[in-house]
Amino acid sequence: MAETKENVVIRAGQCALTLMPALGGKISSLRVGKEELLQAPLKPIASRTRTMAFSDGDASGWDECLPSVSECVVETAVGPAHIPDHGDLWRVPWQVLNITEDSATLRADCFSLPLQLTRSSILVEVASGWRLQLLYSLTNLGAYNVPWAWSAHPLFKVCAGDRIALPNDVQSLMLEGSAGNRLGTAQSSNSAVAWPLANSKDGSEADLSIAASPDSAIGDKLFAGALSPLKEGWCTLERPRIGIRITVRFEPSLTPYLGLWLCYGGWPDGPGPKQTCVAPEPTTAPVDSLAKIGTWSRQLEPGETFTWPMELQIDRMEQEECNGLHDTHEQISEDIRS
Repeated sequence: MAETKENVVIRAGQCALTLMPALGGKISSLRVGKEELLQAPLKPIASRTRTMAFSDGDASGWDECLPSVSECVVETAVGPAHIPDHGDLWRVPWQVLNITEDSATLRADCFSLPLQLTRSSILVEVASGWRLQLLYSLTNLGAYNVPWAWSAHPLFKVCAGDRIALPNDVQSLMLEGSAGNRLGTAQSSNSAVAWPLANSKDGSEADLSIAASPDSAIGDKLFAGALSPLKEGWCTLERPRIGIRITVRFEPSLTPYLGLWLCYGGWPDGPGPKQTCVAPEPTTAPVDSLAKIGTWSRQLEPGETFTWPMELQIDRMEQEECNGLHDTHEQISEDIRS
């Protein structure tokens, strides 16, 4: 059997990626020099059970959500399958199949459905910064058709004023949920939210492309691609204070949707530390629950394998670019206040 290690680090120049195979295959750290790019743990990273809520864990870093994001029950040929919160894979040990200085291949099996995911990660240095290439391969190990949905779950830390950019043809998003219903409710007849300037329930205008302060109590989950097919598969997070631009790229013909989690102190519920992050999440479905059926719904036949790529580009921003972006943010904030 392939060895399971608690800590794997791959590097390219000043960029380092830390994976925790024994703890859900988590990418626990992505650093450029001394700068950590991922959300810090809200609680100590520790072993997980098959039934605990995601909010009872560390709720940090980068996990893979499979075969559903939200907890649900789905029917199969052998009876109902109970899928826990944020899926199976962040709860189970992953096998390490291969490690080099700049690459790692890990594999894990779901327990709610007979699915096996293999993820290969390659980190390379390029002229503008670094590129993390990921290749996913999902196989049905069972003897019956298996429904499934996948979502990447990278939680990138942010500061107030950081900027999110989407392709120009994205002018509205579908609402999955919003803390305090500030953008409305997903069950309403009008669950489409304008991008980037959306109407809040109090009648004010919210610029979704600008990260808010951690005391804003904002927690919005939205989807791009649900209203019309995405022609381009990318989302960019610009962080001028640290001089870094992060771009998530995916192939819309294979993973047609993008989840967008905007959290500025709005989750988890109750007392304790809160997330301050933006999560651009390439996904196969424009909903969090596998139990919600639509044109996006997928099944794998026995023995069938589906493969898809994802890429993370980390670019250095020039100082003039950072200064210009800061001035633009200040002007936008002034326009909204007035």
